[in-house]
Amino acid sequence: MNRKTTIAGGIILILLGGLFLLSEIFPQVFNFWDWPFIIIGVGVTFLLWAIISGTGGLAVPGAIVSGIGGILYYQSLTGDWASWAYIWGLIPGFVGVGIILNGLIDRNLKKTYTAGLILVLISAVMFFAFGYNFGLQRDIAMFWPVLLIGLGVFALVKALTSGKKREE
Repeated sequence: MNRKTTIAGGIILILLGGLFLLSEIFPQVFNFWDWPFIIIGVGVTFLLWAIISGTGGLAVPGAIVSGIGGILYYQSLTGDWASWAYIWGLIPGFVGVGIILNGLIDRNLKKTYTAGLILVLISAVMFFAFGYNFGLQRDIAMFWPVLLIGLGVFALVKALTSGKKREE
């Protein structure tokens, strides 16, 4: 391992240890914690490691695991376990967020931004489309076609603007 990675690991271990120590000393402050926080914590650890060590590729699994932990936390709080029928559609969006974070960390956002944004938009379409059919509130879910329109507008603008750059 290189020095930067070892330093990142040490910092993360200190932060995690401090957080767990605080939760033991002040349990009333941390009474909102539930089992999904373990999953969220693993994802946040990946994200921190990506940022501290400058290894942007770790942001992708970090965003996915954190996002799934967030879904599980929502379901644990509300008891709405049936929402999995449509909420899984957010996972490609977590990948897109991870790709965008990867680009920010590795300083190549121009290469990753479009792919990440497209995944986020596709994920939103899937979330609302499946949610419309499987239990998401109808007054929210009925506008999912607007996301398709937005995705189409994005594709057109991207195609039209990239064509001008090539012609010049």
